[in-house]
Amino acid sequence: MNEDVVCHYDKLIDENNDPVHDPEPLKAYMDKWDGNDFISKLDLSKQCSVLEIGVGTGRLAVRVAPLCGSFCGIDISPKTISRAKENLQKHNNVSLLCGDFLTYSFEGVFDVVYSSLTFMHIKDKQAAIDKVSALLSNGGIFVLSIDKNQDEYIDTGVNKIRVYPDNPNVISSCIKNTEMIIEDIFETEFAYVFCAKHK
Repeated sequence: MNEDVVCHYDKLIDENNDPVHDPEPLKAYMDKWDGNDFISKLDLSKQCSVLEIGVGTGRLAVRVAPLCGSFCGIDISPKTISRAKENLQKHNNVSLLCGDFLTYSFEGVFDVVYSSLTFMHIKDKQAAIDKVSALLSNGGIFVLSIDKNQDEYIDTGVNKIRVYPDNPNVISSCIKNTEMIIEDIFETEFAYVFCAKHK
């Protein structure tokens, strides 16, 4: 990830763009990538530790944190993490990290790792999925939602942000190269969702 991505998401916060506070129709629209079917695949319990890659302002975290034992979210945008801390402040089981997932040194492992609409910012898909595998406990669950859109740029109208579209065949291959086994792949209107378990 690069400075353009950080600037893009920092600017969204400057413009008060916060999906946690979106009106219901817009929340329903976002569910077309990672709605209830996505959340249910996390198989959450009060005993499990969870990591979200690309936590953003906490759009998914506000739904996940109350259902797990401990929640950790990482995001590359400082302003986004600041907003997430505000949105999640009532949950005492949450820790939020500002950093690049690929280079961040995590302590320990997690029972569940998930990500939605974030891998498009990561060029080296195998490196990211290798790291997920290394961060999962034995029997741990990985759930990933990737956008069907294959555009190589996010056009904000002011500038363009380079992204690396996710190909479901490539993602499948990357997962199979790790200690994880794919248990399910399903489609939503806008996404492919991968559900894998660590051996």
